Amino acid sequence: MNNVFMNTYNRLPVTFAKGEGSWLFDINGKKYLDFGSGIAVNLLGHNHPALVKAITEQAAKYLHVCNYYTSDVSSAFAEKLVEAASGAGMKNVFFANSGAEANEGACKIARKYSLLKYGQGRHTIVTLKGSFHGRTITTLSATGQEKFHKDFGPFTEGFIHIPGGDIDLLEKTLDEKKVAAFLIEAIQGESGIVLQSQEFINAAAKLCAQRDILLMFDEIQCGLGRTGTFLAFEQYKDTNGNPLKADIITLAKGLAGGVPAGAVLAGEKTKEVFKIGDHGSTFGGNPIAAAAGLVVLKTVNTPEFLAENVRKGEKIMSALRKNKKIKEVRGKGLMIGADIENESWPVIEAGIKRADLTKNQNGLLILSGGANTLRFLPPYTILDNEIEQGLEILDELLSC
Repeated sequence: MNNVFMNTYNRLPVTFAKGEGSWLFDINGKKYLDFGSGIAVNLLGHNHPALVKAITEQAAKYLHVCNYYTSDVSSAFAEKLVEAASGAGMKNVFFANSGAEANEGACKIARKYSLLKYGQGRHTIVTLKGSFHGRTITTLSATGQEKFHKDFGPFTEGFIHIPGGDIDLLEKTLDEKKVAAFLIEAIQGESGIVLQSQEFINAAAKLCAQRDILLMFDEIQCGLGRTGTFLAFEQYKDTNGNPLKADIITLAKGLAGGVPAGAVLAGEKTKEVFKIGDHGSTFGGNPIAAAAGLVVLKTVNTPEFLAENVRKGEKIMSALRKNKKIKEVRGKGLMIGADIENESWPVIEAGIKRADLTKNQNGLLILSGGANTLRFLPPYTILDNEIEQGLEILDELLSC
């Protein structure tokens, strides 16, 4: 069967047939505890009753309308999403289908904003080394990891990558005569769960405000409550202790709990930049995705639910830090990276191979965050006893 797919993934030897809560089941009935959530997508686990109900009911009404019109469900989703992000300064939204699409939209807004206000030549977008912003030609240009660039040039010009944490270099690079925007993940996911410092975020926010450079947060993997606040960068405050504001925010991955969805949210400066015909997406705001997204927002964006993500994350990180086979642990909430002595991929493979019906053994699904880093992005609905079981299996895998 796999011969019909292009050879783009190092696929593990398992084919899944169904899911339930924090578990996936393969075609042979073997069970796997999901510590990866489809790379931060299945926020509410598998077969979540409210999600299934909303998707089923919407499918029975209508699947799609074109964006000549609005739909009742996409309008409701837009209102709730903007409301959820209003504390970060967001005013309106454009719906897409993926994180790459969302970041493409953000870059277009940034360049048009700068062009209209300052003219030609001020179009550079600064990002960080270790960042990941997508796999289209433009979002590859924005991505600060050379391993993703090989063989695909020439790229969209006008992107600069700098190391995170270097405030002096940041100040030199954010040239108000050349730079339109600074695009940043408050917590980088693909490079192994790398947290930006309070000082660096503060410096970026201050410089961007002073120089009218748009501050754009990519919250595609770290947002939607995963780190304990609705948006990860909301945990960072300005120098006066007030909540940070953004000019643009991008979301995707878990936005619709497993249905493809992405979003570009715009703040006061940027809310009127796009005009009719400037941008579009055939399936953006799809009714099925919107119905699922409404369930996600209603479920995850409560103080009690967010506090549970923090508690569960601390439970996992505390156990990992006690494990002598793990060198370092980084993370916030349910976004965790663990550095190990050996390569990460054999451990991930062993998690699959462990599943065995004859031995009554379950598998464990974990992710890579680099050559020697394991990445954990479990569903928010994971139970304490499932966390404990997963950690026991992980300890066994690391001992092999």
